[in-house]
Amino acid sequence: LSYYNEYKSYLSRMSGCLDNMRCEDCCGGCILVENDWFQEKRNIISSVLAGTLFAVGWWIAIDVAVIDGSQTSKAYWACGVFGSIGLLMVNAVSNSQLRGDAYVPGVLGTSGARIWMVFGFLCCFGSMIGACWILFGEYVYPKKHPSYPGTGFFMQNLLIFMATILFKFGRVEDAY
Repeated sequence: LSYYNEYKSYLSRMSGCLDNMRCEDCCGGCILVENDWFQEKRNIISSVLAGTLFAVGWWIAIDVAVIDGSQTSKAYWACGVFGSIGLLMVNAVSNSQLRGDAYVPGVLGTSGARIWMVFGFLCCFGSMIGACWILFGEYVYPKKHPSYPGTGFFMQNLLIFMATILFKFGRVEDAY
């Protein structure tokens, strides 16, 4: 029972892992963490930044298709699609559902929400691994020039992954 309470306490701190960050020792205090304006606008800022990262990632992929579309395989698009699906899966589950605080109807309840979250992260990590394979296995190692398509697909998936993390953990779920 004590292990369960410790685990539940750990999960409750997961969303705001940077909330209690203090750096008075190194730089005299963080301006953003203690700033009331930033705390009020935190959801807006993280949402806009995550959306911008996501849009720039897809913009790069579209740019690769325009510049070198005839030389790239159509299968390379699958990494970006699975990364986008992972973004939707990860952010469809609220932190209160993961902690078990919210009532989750359905067959699996909180366990189902956690399994869904794991599969969402698997999609994200799988797309990153696929993008690394595209970059290194198809462009860097065989010294295929230009290597911009491989770099572009890797950057697309990196930006989508960063948007997923920022959108999930950058926001605060308060009861309004």
